Amino acid sequence: MTPTLAVLSSAVGVALIATALFDVFATLFSHPRRHSLSRAVISATWSTCHHLPGPRTLGLAGPVSFLVVVASWTTFLGCGWALVYWPWMPEGFLHATELDAVGTSLLDALYFSLVTLSTLGYGDVSPSHGLLRVAAPLEALLGLGLLTASVSWLLSIFPVLSRRRALAYEIRLLQEVGNDRSDPGPPEPLPPSVYADLTSRLVAGERDLVTFPITYYFHDDDPRFALPAVMSHLLDLAEQARRQGTCPDAHFHGGLLLRAIDEFAAGVATRFRIPGGSTRDVLDAYARDHAVGAAGPGRLHPGPPGGHRLPEDRRS
Repeated sequence: MTPTLAVLSSAVGVALIATALFDVFATLFSHPRRHSLSRAVISATWSTCHHLPGPRTLGLAGPVSFLVVVASWTTFLGCGWALVYWPWMPEGFLHATELDAVGTSLLDALYFSLVTLSTLGYGDVSPSHGLLRVAAPLEALLGLGLLTASVSWLLSIFPVLSRRRALAYEIRLLQEVGNDRSDPGPPEPLPPSVYADLTSRLVAGERDLVTFPITYYFHDDDPRFALPAVMSHLLDLAEQARRQGTCPDAHFHGGLLLRAIDEFAAGVATRFRIPGGSTRDVLDAYARDHAVGAAGPGRLHPGPPGGHRLPEDRRS
């Protein structure tokens, strides 16, 4: 290999490694940017599932996105280290005597990289040069860290989904009780403590979407636990409480809930490119994006603005 090609191979390898590490850090410990690797992969998977036939394809978007993102991190790290090792093949490595020939190809470098990244350590190929003897254990540590981070990320997603589904179910129960003619229905307005509890849980759900954006793409086939399907009813409850002039506590807590819904809608519109000029429009588009709105799957542009307006500085 010529010196120019060796430098180019190492530079591209380091760039791939840095890209993967930055994306892992941004996804797990910060807020991934809109054009980051993981966000692009997740958005592409969500869009693909929207166009696949069958009513349950959206339910695959979240799990498949998680697997594809982890696989992309592994691919970038494995290929990046392989390009770093490639210029050192075969002089910088010791090969087992049982091997018929000494490998010099990129495939051999990729083989050593993947074995090291997965910490399998077959021992048939081992580094002999001083720098490689430091680089190989470093790659093994990154591989172990990637496995640990992926498992931790997965375990962090399920509590977020559980909280979101519990909130959706409670709103659904309030909606069903209000629509049941055989039941006297809830008091109007609801007790202030109910509005306060819904507000705190919605704020927690909005923060969950900021910390774990991938949870947006976990679709719930059961409408009882689908938050997008009941957000419009929650807005109705907040507006109803806000109109109460005879109960100051309900009026106050209804206003807090209304502000929390505004912030939730504005955050969804900004981070996930949901169209709409008002809070209700955004919530309707949010429901359609999860195939629980009247228009079915797909992101459809809402009609004329109506309902509560988004804050001026948060409109998308």
